[in-house]
Amino acid sequence: MSATELMAVVVALLVMLVGLLGCVLPALPGTPLIFAAALIHRLVIGVTGPAWWVVIVLGVLTLLSLGIDFAASSIGAKQLGATWRGAVGAALGAVFGLLWMPFGLILGPFIGAALLEMTGGREWRHAGKAGVGAVLGLLAGTIGKVACSIAMIGLYLVHMLLR
Repeated sequence: MSATELMAVVVALLVMLVGLLGCVLPALPGTPLIFAAALIHRLVIGVTGPAWWVVIVLGVLTLLSLGIDFAASSIGAKQLGATWRGAVGAALGAVFGLLWMPFGLILGPFIGAALLEMTGGREWRHAGKAGVGAVLGLLAGTIGKVACSIAMIGLYLVHMLLR
Protein backbone atom coordinates (compact mmCIF):
# COMPACT_ATOMS: atom_id res chain seq x y z
CA MET A 1 0.00 0.00 0.00
CA SER A 2 1.44 3.34 -1.05
CA ALA A 3 1.58 6.41 1.17
CA THR A 4 -1.27 8.02 -0.81
CA GLU A 5 -3.45 4.94 -0.42
CA LEU A 6 -2.68 4.74 3.30
CA MET A 7 -3.53 8.43 3.72
CA ALA A 8 -6.84 7.87 1.90
CA VAL A 9 -7.72 5.03 4.29
CA VAL A 10 -6.82 7.16 7.32
CA VAL A 11 -8.91 10.11 6.08
CA ALA A 12 -11.85 7.80 5.29
CA LEU A 13 -11.63 6.26 8.77
CA LEU A 14 -11.54 9.69 10.42
CA VAL A 15 -14.67 10.71 8.50
CA MET A 16 -16.26 7.41 9.49
CA LEU A 17 -15.51 8.07 13.16
CA VAL A 18 -17.24 11.44 12.83
CA GLY A 19 -20.13 9.50 11.30
CA LEU A 20 -20.16 7.20 14.33
CA LEU A 21 -20.46 10.28 16.55
CA GLY A 22 -23.30 11.39 14.29
CA CYS A 23 -25.29 8.34 15.36
CA VAL A 24 -25.47 9.82 18.85
CA LEU A 25 -25.49 13.53 18.03
CA PRO A 26 -28.57 14.48 16.02
CA ALA A 27 -26.84 17.35 14.20
CA LEU A 28 -24.53 15.03 12.23
CA PRO A 29 -25.57 12.49 9.59
CA GLY A 30 -24.19 9.23 11.00
CA THR A 31 -24.39 6.29 8.65
CA PRO A 32 -24.73 8.42 5.48
CA LEU A 33 -21.39 10.00 6.35
CA ILE A 34 -19.77 6.59 6.79
CA PHE A 35 -21.18 5.45 3.45
CA ALA A 36 -20.04 8.67 1.74
CA ALA A 37 -16.49 8.22 3.06
CA ALA A 38 -16.24 4.73 1.57
CA LEU A 39 -17.85 5.76 -1.73
CA ILE A 40 -15.61 8.79 -2.14
CA HIS A 41 -12.58 6.70 -1.22
CA ARG A 42 -13.48 4.23 -3.98
CA LEU A 43 -14.15 6.98 -6.54
CA VAL A 44 -10.94 8.90 -5.77
CA ILE A 45 -8.50 6.02 -5.28
CA GLY A 46 -10.03 3.51 -7.69
CA VAL A 47 -9.45 -0.23 -7.61
CA THR A 48 -7.13 -0.07 -4.60
CA GLY A 49 -9.95 1.47 -2.57
CA PRO A 50 -12.84 -0.56 -1.20
CA ALA A 51 -14.41 -3.03 -3.62
CA TRP A 52 -17.76 -2.15 -5.14
CA TRP A 53 -19.47 -4.95 -3.26
CA VAL A 54 -18.29 -3.38 0.02
CA VAL A 55 -19.63 0.02 -1.04
CA ILE A 56 -22.97 -1.58 -1.97
CA VAL A 57 -23.21 -3.43 1.36
CA LEU A 58 -22.44 -0.17 3.17
CA GLY A 59 -25.20 1.52 1.17
CA VAL A 60 -27.67 -1.20 2.16
CA LEU A 61 -26.62 -0.91 5.82
CA THR A 62 -27.09 2.88 5.60
CA LEU A 63 -30.66 2.43 4.34
CA LEU A 64 -31.28 -0.21 7.01
CA SER A 65 -30.04 2.09 9.78
CA LEU A 66 -32.24 4.94 8.57
CA GLY A 67 -35.22 2.59 8.48
CA ILE A 68 -34.47 1.27 11.97
CA ASP A 69 -34.17 4.81 13.31
CA PHE A 70 -37.44 5.95 11.79
CA ALA A 71 -39.34 2.80 12.77
CA ALA A 72 -38.02 2.74 16.35
CA SER A 73 -38.86 6.38 16.93
CA SER A 74 -42.33 6.03 15.44
CA ILE A 75 -43.16 2.76 17.18
CA GLY A 76 -41.84 3.94 20.56
CA ALA A 77 -43.83 7.14 20.42
CA LYS A 78 -47.00 5.53 19.06
CA GLN A 79 -46.95 2.66 21.58
CA LEU A 80 -47.18 5.14 24.41
CA GLY A 81 -49.74 7.38 22.74
CA ALA A 82 -47.79 10.13 21.00
CA THR A 83 -49.24 12.02 18.05
CA TRP A 84 -47.29 13.69 15.28
CA ARG A 85 -46.78 16.62 17.66
CA GLY A 86 -44.92 14.35 20.05
CA ALA A 87 -42.63 13.08 17.30
CA VAL A 88 -41.84 16.61 16.11
CA GLY A 89 -41.34 17.79 19.68
CA ALA A 90 -38.94 14.93 20.38
CA ALA A 91 -36.86 15.79 17.31
CA LEU A 92 -36.73 19.49 18.21
CA GLY A 93 -35.98 18.64 21.82
CA ALA A 94 -33.08 16.45 20.74
CA VAL A 95 -31.54 19.31 18.78
CA PHE A 96 -31.97 21.79 21.66
CA GLY A 97 -30.75 19.12 24.07
CA LEU A 98 -27.32 19.32 22.45
CA LEU A 99 -26.84 22.60 24.31
CA TRP A 100 -27.08 20.81 27.68
CA MET A 101 -25.09 17.64 27.08
CA PRO A 102 -25.21 14.89 28.18
CA PHE A 103 -28.53 15.17 30.03
CA GLY A 104 -30.10 17.27 27.29
CA LEU A 105 -29.95 14.35 24.88
CA ILE A 106 -32.53 12.51 27.00
CA LEU A 107 -34.41 15.36 28.66
CA GLY A 108 -34.67 17.38 25.44
CA PRO A 109 -36.73 14.83 23.49
CA PHE A 110 -38.91 14.13 26.53
CA ILE A 111 -39.63 17.79 27.22
CA GLY A 112 -40.10 18.60 23.54
CA ALA A 113 -42.56 15.74 22.99
CA ALA A 114 -44.50 16.49 26.16
CA LEU A 115 -44.71 20.24 25.49
CA LEU A 116 -45.93 19.87 21.93
CA GLU A 117 -48.43 17.21 23.00
CA MET A 118 -49.76 19.66 25.58
CA THR A 119 -50.11 22.40 22.93
CA GLY A 120 -52.44 19.98 21.17
CA GLY A 121 -54.69 19.94 24.22
CA ARG A 122 -53.47 16.77 25.93
CA GLU A 123 -53.21 16.74 29.69
CA TRP A 124 -49.80 16.45 31.36
CA ARG A 125 -50.09 12.74 32.22
CA HIS A 126 -50.79 11.70 28.62
CA ALA A 127 -48.25 14.16 27.25
CA GLY A 128 -45.60 12.82 29.66
CA LYS A 129 -46.36 9.25 28.64
CA ALA A 130 -45.95 10.23 24.99
CA GLY A 131 -42.65 11.91 25.92
CA VAL A 132 -41.39 8.70 27.52
CA GLY A 133 -42.35 6.78 24.38
CA ALA A 134 -40.52 9.27 22.19
CA VAL A 135 -37.38 8.98 24.33
CA LEU A 136 -37.51 5.17 24.35
CA GLY A 137 -37.97 5.13 20.58
CA LEU A 138 -35.11 7.59 20.15
CA LEU A 139 -32.83 5.42 22.31
CA ALA A 140 -33.77 2.25 20.42
CA GLY A 141 -33.13 3.99 17.10
CA THR A 142 -29.77 5.26 18.34
CA ILE A 143 -28.74 1.76 19.42
CA GLY A 144 -29.69 0.47 15.97
CA LYS A 145 -27.74 3.22 14.21
CA VAL A 146 -24.66 2.66 16.36
CA ALA A 147 -24.79 -1.10 15.67
CA CYS A 148 -25.05 -0.49 11.92
CA SER A 149 -22.24 2.07 12.06
CA ILE A 150 -19.90 -0.27 13.91
CA ALA A 151 -20.68 -3.04 11.41
CA MET A 152 -20.05 -0.65 8.51
CA ILE A 153 -16.72 0.60 9.86
CA GLY A 154 -15.69 -2.95 10.74
CA LEU A 155 -16.48 -4.25 7.25
CA TYR A 156 -14.59 -1.38 5.64
CA LEU A 157 -11.59 -1.74 7.91
CA VAL A 158 -11.32 -5.53 7.63
CA HIS A 159 -11.72 -5.33 3.87
CA MET A 160 -9.01 -2.68 3.55
CA LEU A 161 -6.62 -4.57 5.86
CA LEU A 162 -7.06 -7.83 3.95
CA ARG A 163 -6.52 -6.28 0.50
